[in-house]
Amino acid sequence: MAQTAQLYRMVTDDHICPYGLKSKDLLERKGFAVEDHPLTSREETDAFKSKHDVETTPQTFIDGERIGGFDALQDHFGEEKHDPGATSYQPVIAIFAVAALMALAVSWAAFGTFFTVRTAEWFIAISMCILAIQKLQDLESFQMMFITYDLLAMRQLRYAKIYPFGEALAGVLMIAGVLIWLAAPVALFIGTIGAISVIKAVYVDKRELKCACVGGGSNVPLGFISLTENLMMVAMAIWMLAKGM
Repeated sequence: MAQTAQLYRMVTDDHICPYGLKSKDLLERKGFAVEDHPLTSREETDAFKSKHDVETTPQTFIDGERIGGFDALQDHFGEEKHDPGATSYQPVIAIFAVAALMALAVSWAAFGTFFTVRTAEWFIAISMCILAIQKLQDLESFQMMFITYDLLAMRQLRYAKIYPFGEALAGVLMIAGVLIWLAAPVALFIGTIGAISVIKAVYVDKRELKCACVGGGSNVPLGFISLTENLMMVAMAIWMLAKGM
């Protein structure tokens, strides 16, 4: 017979507590039958908190013992917690994985086969576009992080806000295979400065910084990933220029 847990969570017309839903889901995944007690008004919620001398909801009770909120419930079950401040490569893994799948899809649509030279070109160009989108979501945050290590942006702060547009422009033109005389020099310029900046900051000065490659709000460590992004742009630019000769 399944154990029973009592869950008190806020559910009003204006707000459904996400941690209440997460608590309910966790309890059910652990095999508990959940007695769900929605607190449907601010007054009801405040009365519950006053009665049980707690500051927040949701609150879970098991066998008459108060476990607490969602974090406490995770501790109770020994679940790993999400740390929003932890460094992570997940954003760039997601970007490069999706870019690779998109490149394969476009190659199939255009040529009826997955693996062509254009597939590799599209992978790099699509990656550039997605990375540019990440930066363009919040130019101010990107600039604040970027100017801490990019050698040109340190001296010319406006360059930090131009960079994502240049990356996006080069990527779009390279996807289309047009105006390479413009796209390649732009990619070569920003990629070369970026690569030198990362090498100096990480491998020469040994600084521990966060990478602005996926936007100003990321927790991706500056290093190999950012260097790879820049070297990909440099390689793509050189390749495109060589093809056009």
